[in-house]
This record gives sequence, structure tokens and C-alpha cells, in this order.
Amino acid sequence: MKTSKSPENQSIPLEEQLVGINAKTAPYPAARSWSGGRRRILGKGPLESYTYHVMSRTCGGEVFWDDVEKEALRRLLWKMAEFSGVRLVTYCIMGNHFHALVDVPKREIWLERFVGVGGEEKLFEHLRTLYSREFVGLLRQEIGELRRLGMHTLASAKLEAIKKRFCDLSIFVKEVKERYSRWFNKRRGRKGTLWMDRYKSVMVEGKGEPLHTMAAYIDLNPVRAGLVKDPKDYRWCGYAEAVSGSRRAQRGLSKVTAKPVDGWEAAGGAEAYRCLLFSTGVEVKDAQNENAVRQGVTAEEARQVLKEKGRLSNTEMVRLRVRYFSDGLVLGSKKFVETVFIENRDKFGPKRRDGARRIAESAGGLFALRRLRKRSVG
Repeated sequence: MKTSKSPENQSIPLEEQLVGINAKTAPYPAARSWSGGRRRILGKGPLESYTYHVMSRTCGGEVFWDDVEKEALRRLLWKMAEFSGVRLVTYCIMGNHFHALVDVPKREIWLERFVGVGGEEKLFEHLRTLYSREFVGLLRQEIGELRRLGMHTLASAKLEAIKKRFCDLSIFVKEVKERYSRWFNKRRGRKGTLWMDRYKSVMVEGKGEPLHTMAAYIDLNPVRAGLVKDPKDYRWCGYAEAVSGSRRAQRGLSKVTAKPVDGWEAAGGAEAYRCLLFSTGVEVKDAQNENAVRQGVTAEEARQVLKEKGRLSNTEMVRLRVRYFSDGLVLGSKKFVETVFIENRDKFGPKRRDGARRIAESAGGLFALRRLRKRSVG
């Protein structure tokens, strides 16, 4: 497969190039998956929400996005998160792949907003986050006509089909990728699949070191790739968007800092997350301490950011290219991983007795559901 070239329309204003992404449309037809069954670990316990790291790459990593295409994917992630009822904690869009840290609430709890007097009208208004006024108006008329004809069961079935799209990780990612593929292929004048297989996902304990580590890993991607020295300077990641003043990005990262979004600046949320990034993003040098074997911020830069408020983290998780972050299935404390293993016992062979596998490099005692080798960044 040949690498697609950037379109020769860079002189066209950005908003004109993004019309297809910004537009509110009628539904796209569902696409068939050809990738086969990748094992998925999903939250089935009593928690009100579960957090996942999602990653997807272009076919062979050969299709690279230009700045407009990265911007299009960034906007689409936010739009689909709002529609789907999920929380985009943070994200990073690189040249040929993207990462997203997504918090998915229990559907039955989230759907309570559409129950009771005025609930159905609220549902129609919510559909306007994604669909055109004309489409929503026609849907409202269709539901009303079915009820007038006494076909209440069919009317309810149509509404339930819409509700099933909410608070579902697979549907959220699938719709992001399908919509983006259609826009991208039209822009590039190309045909065929854009994405390499299905997305990868890892369940992450939604608090403490597991959440901190994963969020930092995602926002530090452009630093590790040597694109920028400071993640705030890479406009297609959640941290940079939060620093720029985006309330929705600040709301996402408030889950990581455990501080109210209103306190992103006043209550130290911004400072807390920046300290987290710089304390875990220090470059790694060779044995002679001369050449960097993993790009990152210098120790001096980290100390300056921390302002001597704490020692540098010795967490090795972001000093390696760690497969746990994309292939570990579940990441968290031993208790959290064991609980998820029990809930998903049917997905493992009869010889598997327990779930948690210690990650030796974790200073705070992280565990994963799969034991993997780690590769140093070269």
C-alpha cells in the first residue's frame, strides 16, 4: 500500500476544509468488521464508570496525517464523546495513530436524564449534538406517527436502538473511525480501509497511580517522539488543549488531578498535572550518560517545573515503550485487576487461576491482566 500524499489544498481556509467534520448529518450505515475477534475486557462490576486507554493506527502505519487532518480527528473525538455520553479524559493524535483515555459511565445511570416528564424531548435535543435539525425533526414526526397508528412497540424500539449507542466503548470508537475514514478518503481522493485492524484497549483503574501513569503516557507521546520539548507545545493532545484554556479538556484532566475543574488554575490542578508530566517524562540516557536513548525533558527542566516541591518520580513505566499500555488488557491495583478477572473469567482458559500480574518496574505496585515483555526505547 502506497503512502497517501497530503492534498494540495493547504491554501483553503481551515474551517472550509473541516466542513465535513463540523457538519451535522443523518446517520451513517453500519460498516462490517473484517478484523475478527480481539479479546475485550469491559467493566461489569458495581462502579459507576470504567476508564479505558484506546489506541488505533493507520494501515501499516503508512498513512500520515497533516495538521488539518489531525485537527479533524481532534474535533471528531470531542463531538462523538459528547454524543456517546463518554468522558474524554485526555488524548493525543500523532502522525499515524491516536490515543484516547475514555471514561465510560454505566448506561442505565447516564440514561436517567431521559426519564420522566420531558425526558423524551431531552433525548431529541441531545441528538442535535450530532444530527441536523431536519433529521431530528423527521425522527420526531416518525415517532409521533407510529404512536398515532397505535404502533407504540415499534416507536419504543426505534428510541431504544438510539439509546444503545450511548455509553458503549466499542460503538464510540467504531463511529469515530468510520466517520473519520469517510471524511479522510474524500479529502485525499482515496479508497479502501484506513485503519489497521480493530482498536486496542486497556482497562485502567480510574484513580491513583494507574490513572496518573496512563494519562502522562498519552500526553507525553509527542515528547518521546522528539516532536516537542514540552507537551504544552503540541496542540493535538489533551494537556495542550487544557493549557490553552479549553474547559472541556480541563474537565477531562480534573479526573486525573482529583481537583474540581473550577480549580484548574486556582486550586492547583494545572500545576499538579504539569508536575506529574515532568516528573515522569525525564529523558533516559545511555550508560555513558551522553546520548538520549529515549527522548524527554531534561532533569534540569523537570526540577525547574517542580520548583523543588518534590523529588523526581522513579516510576519506570514512562521510561520504556511499555506494551502494557496497549496490550495489557487491564491496568490497576492488584485488587482491581483480580476483580475484573473474576468478572471476565469466561474469556480465559481453565488453567488460569488468577488475574493480576505484577509490573516489576512500577514503584507503586501496578498490576496488569497480562504479563508482557517490555522493550526499551531505542
